[in-house]
Amino acid sequence: MSFWANKRVVVTGGAGFLGSYVLEGLRARNCQNILVPKIEDFDFRKEADIVRMYKEMRPQIVIHLAATVGGIGANRLHPGKFFYDNLIMGIQLIEQGRLHKIEKFVAIGTICAYPKFCPIPFKEEDLWNGYPEETNAPYGLAKKMLLVQSQAYRDEYDFNSIYLLPVNLYGPRDNFSPQSSHVIPALIMKCLDAKRQGLEAIEVWGTGKATREFLYASDAAEGILLATEHYNEPEPVNIGAGFEISIKDLVKIIADLTGFKGKIIWDKSKPDGQPRRCLDTSKAKKYFGFEAKMSFREGLKKTIDWYIRETAGNS
Repeated sequence: MSFWANKRVVVTGGAGFLGSYVLEGLRARNCQNILVPKIEDFDFRKEADIVRMYKEMRPQIVIHLAATVGGIGANRLHPGKFFYDNLIMGIQLIEQGRLHKIEKFVAIGTICAYPKFCPIPFKEEDLWNGYPEETNAPYGLAKKMLLVQSQAYRDEYDFNSIYLLPVNLYGPRDNFSPQSSHVIPALIMKCLDAKRQGLEAIEVWGTGKATREFLYASDAAEGILLATEHYNEPEPVNIGAGFEISIKDLVKIIADLTGFKGKIIWDKSKPDGQPRRCLDTSKAKKYFGFEAKMSFREGLKKTIDWYIRETAGNS
């Protein structure tokens, strides 16, 4: 708790999904000076806005969560935007953080930065051993450059920037937009909509053979805050739950929890994305004592229950 006493902490993306959990974690730690730059006031693609943010908010710590993100469909439609937005935001925030002499920068990467064909579980040492899965590569590589910058700035300027790699997140308050949602909210919507409309089948992208790992958002926030408190090294660190599940099995669980009893039709003309994803999370436990706590089925149930409450009366 004493780490946060009198610290001025900027959380970019603090109004977003993961950001809301990071803010809850900071408040639970009795952090008194939490600053959230609003997108309406600061466009982090513009250097002048970043300079103004640093001058007005005077942070000692920056936790950089802000990102342009989406599922496979959104990545296919906007590879240029996803590359540019994420790269330019991170590069300028780190550079201005150095110039404004902040104490610590926490860069949040993405497991989309890992090679397409990577041994399971993904170890941090494997990060540079191949090109990312093509659909997510522009986004993944943009985020990966923040690791390069963090390490280079530590070497040349003694700038304390750490780099964390959270796995796929889910939980209440997730993005349920049909245009940009990730797989769990997309499947929850499909199942519940089909149930409400009395449909006999839903269609799901890919073959169902790809595997993923999912981390409950409040667990991810706890991992980020523990790393902020205790980790001050140049090497990247995975933050995950340490398990993998096939998309086919994921669909079965979500259908069961939502009460959808219809048929699943697999559209094999659509991409699976990366074949497998599962992280080695031993370094997070070793360096800052992080272990995920939420069981997957319970986390899914909490997410579904939240979405049902939020959409009550809209059907």
